Amino acid sequence: MRVYVVDNGGQWTHREWRVLRDLGVETKIVPNDTPRSQLEHLNGLVLSGGAPSVGLNPELMGRNAEYLDHLDIPILGICAGHQFMASHFGGKAARAKIPEFGKAVLTVESPDILFEGLPDTFEVWESHSDEVAALPNGFASLASTSNCPVQAMRSLDRPLFGVQFHPEVEDTQHGVDIFRNFLRVCETNRT
Repeated sequence: MRVYVVDNGGQWTHREWRVLRDLGVETKIVPNDTPRSQLEHLNGLVLSGGAPSVGLNPELMGRNAEYLDHLDIPILGICAGHQFMASHFGGKAARAKIPEFGKAVLTVESPDILFEGLPDTFEVWESHSDEVAALPNGFASLASTSNCPVQAMRSLDRPLFGVQFHPEVEDTQHGVDIFRNFLRVCETNRT
């Protein structure tokens, strides 16, 4: 199985790659201006986090919009990738009323496949000044923290997922399980 990580300038992009590698996936980090034709053979894609407010600036997100619109594979957006996904599909990403840095307690409202088999609450690692302020039509919120109502979301029509927190960081409990659940979606979606 092949799942690549799109580098949007995040500080932990290499950790996303490492988790996928350690789970036995063929993976590599690619720049966010990689032509779509070079990604069409993949089974899944991760849109990494980025520098502050990169998710609010489409011009800094390279070809992420093209990947979301034209790749028929599961996609997981993390932090800036999550924010960009929401705004791209007609939702809203904006400055957070209360930015989150460090540990926070995540409450899973809808386990869906991303949180399947995980507790209803657990600690996650946050590093964001921006957040999803309004869900796009056709998306459902899956989890929240006390300061951020859309910590995780998914499309109801396609295997598109977004998380505000950082599952790739060791401080996030069950982070590897979240990646494992995403890979199950990628496996199911294989042709």
